[in-house]
Amino acid sequence: MMDMELAPKESAKKLPADPGIYRFLDNSGTLIYVGKAKDLRKRVASYFLNQSQQNRKTQKLVSEIRRIEFTVTPSEFEALLLENNFIKEYQPKYNILLKDDKTFPYLCILNERFPRVISTRKFIEGQGEYFGPYASVGAMNSVLDLVRRLYAIRTCSLLLSENNIQSGKFKVCLEFHLGNCRGPCENRQSEEVYLEDIKQARKILKGHLSEVTSLYEESMAEASSRLEFETAEVFRKKLELLSRFRSKNSVVNHALSDLDVITIFSDEHYAWINLMQVKEGSVIFSQNAEVEKQLDESDEEIIAVAYQNLKKQSVHSNHEIISNVEFILEPGATLSIPRIGDKKKLIDLSLRNAATLQQRRLESQQIRKNENPVLVQMRADLRLQSLPQVIECFDNSNLQGSNPVASMVQFYNGKPKKSAYRHFNVKSVEGPDDFASMQEIVTRRYDRLQKENATMPDLIIVDGGKGQLSSACKALSELGLYGKLPIIGIAKNLEEIFFPEDQLPLMLSKRSSTLRLIQQIRDEAHRFGLKFHRLKRSQTQTNSALSEIPGIGASTMEKLIKHFKSLKKIELAGYEAVKEMIGAKKAKMLFTGLTEIKKGAITPPFDSLHSKDQ
Repeated sequence: MMDMELAPKESAKKLPADPGIYRFLDNSGTLIYVGKAKDLRKRVASYFLNQSQQNRKTQKLVSEIRRIEFTVTPSEFEALLLENNFIKEYQPKYNILLKDDKTFPYLCILNERFPRVISTRKFIEGQGEYFGPYASVGAMNSVLDLVRRLYAIRTCSLLLSENNIQSGKFKVCLEFHLGNCRGPCENRQSEEVYLEDIKQARKILKGHLSEVTSLYEESMAEASSRLEFETAEVFRKKLELLSRFRSKNSVVNHALSDLDVITIFSDEHYAWINLMQVKEGSVIFSQNAEVEKQLDESDEEIIAVAYQNLKKQSVHSNHEIISNVEFILEPGATLSIPRIGDKKKLIDLSLRNAATLQQRRLESQQIRKNENPVLVQMRADLRLQSLPQVIECFDNSNLQGSNPVASMVQFYNGKPKKSAYRHFNVKSVEGPDDFASMQEIVTRRYDRLQKENATMPDLIIVDGGKGQLSSACKALSELGLYGKLPIIGIAKNLEEIFFPEDQLPLMLSKRSSTLRLIQQIRDEAHRFGLKFHRLKRSQTQTNSALSEIPGIGASTMEKLIKHFKSLKKIELAGYEAVKEMIGAKKAKMLFTGLTEIKKGAITPPFDSLHSKDQ
């Protein structure tokens, strides 16, 4: 290894014309890029020539280079391995980082006495011997089902230590009586015989079906020669299971074996890679990877790195590789690009597997594109499990206990949905009791939604502190919804956010987009509720004033209130308009009465003609 202390451009001219890796460091000594080269001098010098023709990312990389280090290797393949090690250890910001798809399942033979075979999505070093990953849960289950039908492998999680078994701690379970287990927990099966079954199961999991088939054929023939026809029948049935499994899971000719299939396709920003391993015509390993391009890397460069990483996760090391592009291989391995036949079918299958990863990214991008960024932030700030697309907020309104009403507003995707606003007349509460009023309206709202089987909100906001929130939570508990619907309270004084059963409030920054949206929703609920309360109070005042006027009965009052809404609007409409509705005689009585009210001869319970809320 050498360290070039000259200016980067001058350092490049001093490099040897040998294969190896080069490392770019910035002014703080941080490694920012590692690359491999067949000819170090030519490759590194190319960064400082024709910079106008380079993409912006490469130009930015070059502008940050302050020092160049390099290491000569015996071959380009050795350079590839060394480059890979540096990238893994230092993760330079301009190098591509492979993102493996970890969602596929594995089968694992656990490291334990009388080992089990389990399915898992977690790869834990040292837990056992892993097989896969499998392309789908269905594919994995078919292999696991075959293993369990061929061999008596336990499924319980008992600790089968020698002491536990000898002391008679365990009893055989239903699996023993069904013939699926031979009872090692009661020492009915020796560890030696059990491990022989595991040895054969391991061959199935590795894809060596021919070896197992040959063993069963020999065993069946030997049993027949000894006239042990029942034993021979057992082996015949196992051969049938193997045959059915083989025909069901084969994707190409059985003659194709010990083969790696790796493909890549890419766009301007990303590349998607799939590696499959084929044994006796069946895919026994499949893994995808995604790469975000940093410096407009070629498919050949990306797939060379990806292949070395992905194949480390498999249990096989094959020397025949087929692909859709050429790339660097270790000595002794062969690469071909098939155009027709069974191998071409495998290439197409591999590309379809990689395409699933691309489709997943496109769907994810579309989801993020449609998501409101404020709601995304709210989900994080309030620790919600899902995006709060539908938010409902409740507020109470009353004046010294008169005309208690409540309101509910709904916001959809961060915007008011006025068609979903609701008013409530508080029915069961006497006097100014905000807590009881909140419990009543929350109960009525979600009891109705439950009965109508309607969609529930993603978040409920209560205008008020711990008391109002507690009342709303009590209502949800009675409906069986507590814990299922996220709910918070917002206290007016300090704009604190309260959570159920949490003594300490959440204090969000005054500049927080989450707090601003919560305040907007709360203020809208308050405005909507106050408007309704004023209307109700106005109607009560109007009703009270009209009831004091001689000659104006209940039906006439109802007609006037329904049409004009208030005394002020009746006055503004004038005698002629009122006369057309209730007749001249009653209209004259009405306006005479209004005049008397103004003079003080008649005093209604409320000063309805001069209310500032009208």
